[in-house]
Amino acid sequence: MSIWGKIIGGAAGFFALGGPLGALLGALAGHAIDKQMEPDDVPELTDDRRATREIAFTIAVIALGAKMAKADGTVSRAEVAAFKQVFKIPADELNNVARVFDLAKRDVAGFDAYARQLAGMFDERHPVLEELIDGLFHIARADGGVHDAEIAFIRDVAAIFGFSGADFARIRELNVGPDHADPYTILGVRQEQSDEEIRATWRRQMLENHPDKLMAQGLPAEFVALANEKVATLNAAYDRIAKERGIK
Repeated sequence: MSIWGKIIGGAAGFFALGGPLGALLGALAGHAIDKQMEPDDVPELTDDRRATREIAFTIAVIALGAKMAKADGTVSRAEVAAFKQVFKIPADELNNVARVFDLAKRDVAGFDAYARQLAGMFDERHPVLEELIDGLFHIARADGGVHDAEIAFIRDVAAIFGFSGADFARIRELNVGPDHADPYTILGVRQEQSDEEIRATWRRQMLENHPDKLMAQGLPAEFVALANEKVATLNAAYDRIAKERGIK
């Protein structure tokens, strides 16, 4: 069953999300979920824990996407279209997912409540959380440019997730695109570092962001396109550096 089927069909009812994410899910699925999830550090999750994280991630990204789309004062058609594109929503689930989006826009809970609950389910600076930030950037730039209010919104979410200012600069550059951004910033390295250090960082980034590994840690399959896009951007950045330095 796809992640949308699990959420819309109410198959998530026995999972203990709680908090604002559980309330939003309950409003959609017609049942309340009260028990809170506890964070864990297990890299390979059991099926139930992984499914719970997948559902929490998806509900959080809908809620944060809805809040962020309003950050510049309006929700454009392009932003809504980008939301549907990033999250691979099947045609027969569009109306239901739109209902979650609208519920989140009207919800009195602030974006930070959703972000903090999701952050509590992952380690700080977790690659899955970085994928969510990438998704927000994708929505933000859908209408032709990223507004200052949207940048501030995403920066605040990143801080809640434990990302430093330098981390955010790297993520922001990564989402500008490899043809226009600084490849050193994208990889999170400095120009004065050695070829060996840069190569090691690139390899670590590729391992951490491998789609299969992210899925094992709670990234829903419907979001793998984002992970593949990031891997391509990281590779393009390393290729530029390798060409400039003559790294073989």
